[in-house]
Amino acid sequence: MGILEQHRRGRVVVLALIALGLAAGVLAVWWHVRAARSEGVNRPVPGERVHVVAEVLNTTRAVGLARAATRVLRDAGIDVVYFGSDTGAVADSTLVLLRRGNLSAAAKVARALGVGAVRQAPDSSRLVDVTVRLGGDFAARLAAQRP
Repeated sequence: MGILEQHRRGRVVVLALIALGLAAGVLAVWWHVRAARSEGVNRPVPGERVHVVAEVLNTTRAVGLARAATRVLRDAGIDVVYFGSDTGAVADSTLVLLRRGNLSAAAKVARALGVGAVRQAPDSSRLVDVTVRLGGDFAARLAAQRP
């Protein structure tokens, strides 16, 4: 093997190492961006206005409770796209279920209602950010506010 042949092999090895390094760099950047996006799903951006789309379900036997909660939430700037009754079990405590987006959306809903435990329960088929399952605690709070 001559000097010219060794020089070509050396050049090929160097180019292969450079290509490998570039590929590793691109992969590292892609991985970092992907990880940052997935972490950012549940992390609010400071100073960001939170637009919330919600549905309100009454799990109690109190008539009109979902409508009353809808008024409270709309007054707080929350977009309620559906309200009605939940045919499941009667709940004593209000539950604010985060369906998509970040936790600040569900926290905003709970603050507006003045009650509610926030839980993550992703469900992309619901087409809302938050599902509210009103319990007896909201009915009691509403009754206490009336003169």
